[in-house]
Amino acid sequence: MWRRALCVGLLALALGYLCLLGPQLPPSALRLLPASLLGGLRRAGSLESRMVAAWQAAIVRPARGWARVAVGVNACVDVVLSGVKLLEALGLEPGDGKNHAVLTSQQDLREAFVHFMEKGAAAERFFSDAESFHHIARTASEYPGAQLYVGGNAALIGQKLAANPDLKILLCGPVGPKLHQLLDDNVVVPPESMQERDEFHLILEYQAGEEWGQVKAPNANRFIFSHDLSNGALNMLEVFVSSLDEFQPDLVVLSGLHMMEGQSKEMRHRRLMEAVASISDIPTDIPIHLELASMTDQDFMSNIVHQVFPLVNSIGLNEQELLFLTQSASGPHASLASWNGIPDVGVVSDILFWVLKEHGKTADRASDLTRIHFHTLAYHILATVDGFWGNQVAAVAAGARAAGAQACATETIDTSKVFLKAPLEFVTSQIEAPSKISLNPDEPVVHWHREGISFHFTPVLVCKDPVRTVGLGDAISAEGLLYSEVYPQ
Repeated sequence: MWRRALCVGLLALALGYLCLLGPQLPPSALRLLPASLLGGLRRAGSLESRMVAAWQAAIVRPARGWARVAVGVNACVDVVLSGVKLLEALGLEPGDGKNHAVLTSQQDLREAFVHFMEKGAAAERFFSDAESFHHIARTASEYPGAQLYVGGNAALIGQKLAANPDLKILLCGPVGPKLHQLLDDNVVVPPESMQERDEFHLILEYQAGEEWGQVKAPNANRFIFSHDLSNGALNMLEVFVSSLDEFQPDLVVLSGLHMMEGQSKEMRHRRLMEAVASISDIPTDIPIHLELASMTDQDFMSNIVHQVFPLVNSIGLNEQELLFLTQSASGPHASLASWNGIPDVGVVSDILFWVLKEHGKTADRASDLTRIHFHTLAYHILATVDGFWGNQVAAVAAGARAAGAQACATETIDTSKVFLKAPLEFVTSQIEAPSKISLNPDEPVVHWHREGISFHFTPVLVCKDPVRTVGLGDAISAEGLLYSEVYPQ
């Protein structure tokens, strides 16, 4: 009996010592610990707390920051509510999922929502039937618990940047009375950008583990749809570009190209060419960031890659958009149908490298593209052509910090509400001879280099019970841009 008591006492002492020592244990030692013990150490806040402390030390303002940022051109009011509850309120029953490039009916909506809920993937679709959409929008906005927010990538990025009182923000997009009321006082809206009616987008959210019929969501995400004609035609693009002369920004942020998918092929092609002409009119000494979003037409995506990418300096995108991009433009890993769980870091790195090598700035190519901010649930990567961008350690760390805080709706990251989902080890390529990297929570921003291109990787602390996932990518890109510095050429 006394031997058993002694063993229990020694085990308790050892566990206590490990918990005390946890913050100093190297990653190699952590990987040798049993999963149950590692879980205990994580619950004690060791890994997460160490990462947050390391980010805090790394996030420093750039030597030359922005003072005036112009953002355009998609803006709307987001109606946010539970997707399952809205579908039930519409009288729809659970069933099989099916992807639809364009939604034409409530049945299409149900099938598309189920399809993406099952994958836990974000998606955005155009609803072509105006009358049916307005009925659904009324049902959604009147549903108990539905919330109205600033929406549209441009407006969300502008709203996030406007939280910094030393920044002046110009927002150009279809701004109706409700949206104007929701915007930060620090956001300037040109009179030509105002319109009588708001554009509404419906955001159907679901939680990790939420079930509907036979479907169970692997993680929290959202499905977005709209019948948005103003944003779909990029009506405010010319107003946006013409307003830059007076505003004199040091950075332009552009988004909304994906909204054109609701147009006919001919209209879309014509409008894209007009967009290319307008973007070309922006002075070349003003850096341009392009924020991408969910798309379904490969030809249209390929046209954006070849026509628009060379005109911008930076792009922001998530894992769905990156995979669709490489499929559309015949890049590496284009045969991959979908991600299986957390996107493989080596595969992501290969595609980012290819985008900058094939479509970015080189000595013999007339392209301005030198930066890509990639974000997925578990980690972020900033890929930059050497010599054009600075402070990217701070930028990628700031983006990850924003993700962990905003998803949980906390001012700063609460380590009791988040967990580390990123791999503790990964390889930097699945094509070339890779480097193998082990993650150290005390130095969570990892850097590697490949033929004139730098990669900065950091994990994300994922919110256990996300409050709101809408606009997370826009907040991440905005925060990454805020801490980025462009070098004068």
